[in-house]
Amino acid sequence: MPDQPEQNERKTLDQRAQMTDIERLRHSAAHVLATAILRIWPEAQFAAGPPVENGFYYDLDLAHRISPEDFEKIEAEMKKEIKANHTFERIALTRDEALKMAESGALGALGPRPESSKFKLDIIQGIPGGEQITIYKNGDFTDLCAGPHVMRTGNIGAFKLTSVASAYYKGDEKNPQLQRIYGTAFKNKTEMEAYFTMLEEAKKRDHRKLGKELELFIFDDDVGPGLPLWLPRGTALIEELEKLAKETEFAAGYDRVRTPHLARENMYLTSGHLPYYAESMFPPMELQEDPLHHGADKAVAKHDTELAARDKQMLIERFGGLPGLMEFTAELSDNPESALSRHFSKDELGDFVARALRSLGDQWERLFWEPTKDRYYLKAMNCPHHHKLFGAVPRSYRDLPLRLAEYGTCYRYEQSGELFGLMRVRSMQMNDAHIYCTEEQFEAEFNAVNEMYLKYFKIFGIDKYLMRFSTHDPAKLGQKFVDQSDLWLKTETMVRGVLQRSGINYVEVPNEAAFYGPKIDVQVWSAIGREFTIATNQVDFAVPKRFGLTYKTRENTEATPLCIHRAPLGTHERFIGFLIEHYAGNFPLWLAPEQVRVLPIGDEPPLLDYAYAIQKELREHGVRAEIDPTNDNIKGKVLKAEQMKVHTMLVLGNRDLEANAVSVRVHGKGNLGAKPRAEVVADILQSIKDRRA
Repeated sequence: MPDQPEQNERKTLDQRAQMTDIERLRHSAAHVLATAILRIWPEAQFAAGPPVENGFYYDLDLAHRISPEDFEKIEAEMKKEIKANHTFERIALTRDEALKMAESGALGALGPRPESSKFKLDIIQGIPGGEQITIYKNGDFTDLCAGPHVMRTGNIGAFKLTSVASAYYKGDEKNPQLQRIYGTAFKNKTEMEAYFTMLEEAKKRDHRKLGKELELFIFDDDVGPGLPLWLPRGTALIEELEKLAKETEFAAGYDRVRTPHLARENMYLTSGHLPYYAESMFPPMELQEDPLHHGADKAVAKHDTELAARDKQMLIERFGGLPGLMEFTAELSDNPESALSRHFSKDELGDFVARALRSLGDQWERLFWEPTKDRYYLKAMNCPHHHKLFGAVPRSYRDLPLRLAEYGTCYRYEQSGELFGLMRVRSMQMNDAHIYCTEEQFEAEFNAVNEMYLKYFKIFGIDKYLMRFSTHDPAKLGQKFVDQSDLWLKTETMVRGVLQRSGINYVEVPNEAAFYGPKIDVQVWSAIGREFTIATNQVDFAVPKRFGLTYKTRENTEATPLCIHRAPLGTHERFIGFLIEHYAGNFPLWLAPEQVRVLPIGDEPPLLDYAYAIQKELREHGVRAEIDPTNDNIKGKVLKAEQMKVHTMLVLGNRDLEANAVSVRVHGKGNLGAKPRAEVVADILQSIKDRRA
């Protein structure tokens, strides 16, 4: 089970109470797994064993390196525990009682042991004061656990261990590296068999495998991990998705913008992404700049350009160039009053420095001695740039809603162990937009975004989807979430109301909102029932205020707009990865990298001329049409086209030439027979225009 999320943040009791039946079953299976391992290796030390998507795992420290060869004997012990049908017994403890049990080695164990339960001791220390501490017992096994579980071990219908991996304790590479044993469990054997059948089909549809076979994208060590390179056929997919998005957004009243791939550190400090998002950003680039670049620009920000240039040049000339100025900045940092009086007359101080004082307030010294290295970050998100664009010109209520859209390239420093094909990358092109609106406009705008999602689902044949509505945790205001309780409650109520009135299928998940507002993660299921997260929709009531974004109301007062962050098609990388597996590479005609391939039977000049004429006609209408002019036999040509999953093959023989016709073959459907050339071309063009499934 690769690509499983780390369970580093402890779930609240409320979150645990919301566990589904299958999650409870899998959580219980993790305890049965630990019981079985201890029967074989009593010295094993256990850390955490949560349910995760499609299964469960347990992390443990053990000198013996567990391998798949050990699974059979572990599963045999698990079957014994399930057959014993032990009750999962919940016992409440005081903190002192729990610590005493951990020190005696009795937690995550079959009984007291010489060595303390070191990971359980650490976990107890992290449990908030006042929270009830509980243990669960099944047979001889006792574990520190807040639950919940099924009633008895016999309620676990079917299970299987699937893989073993390494994982740092709590996901921190500074901590010990543990063994992680993955498994899955279901109510019955039938459900489990269906799951593994789906996994076998998923292997055939693996986007990494098909991406290579169909020549869509590559990764290269010299370029770097997580940085995909798009081949021409993959780029065709990108361009079709962008065309769809641009057409849809234009019709919905969006304006397109463009922003650079990097920005100064100060902008991300303003947005709040630094320092809170720093671990997900590439390290900064430090550039040697004019030492006055930061301070002088800030000091004269409210003055005209000529005055700014004069002040800056005056300082450079006064100190005989930058080296002399650097000596002055050192002197200034030691004794500001003495340095200023020694180098400036009273008139000069009153003229230039006083203006700097008024502009910079108590940070006037930054005018002279800000560090000479300017820090830039690769863009990890588009929103701060779009906020700058909103604030670039005066706005009125008449300008709202303002919808700014961009397929912006972002860069995020995913840990190397988390990279996974196109699904987890370090470079991504995002179907991003930010909608600036009033509170009164919010419901209509948010609902319109949801309608856009539904339109895309229909186009791509996505029948099963779920909106995960993530809210804040009041206990973490000022820590994980912006400390504005009233706005949290207000915006969450607004989002919840839109979802309820629109009838969209959603679930509410506490404690998983963005730091600046509630969000919706869009979960979709592929044709074979595999779940993907493809997009996010977020409400932002905090960051626009940090950027000082305002508009004039009808009453001629200033107000801060709400901002909706939305990306219905997610990133090219993740969405195309999903589409490859959803369609198994058999893309519909409008999306297919190679829409048509013309296959002449033979290489006689008249037949080749006819084939090239058809290709030219199609390409003049924007169809991605190729031709196979080789002298291979027709079976070989068809086989090559089928292997590359070309959507439509036009087979041409002498009879077709004489009748101005073509023999049509569609990938996955076979031979559709001979048809008039004009009819076939018209049908191809109409199918592409309609984006038929």
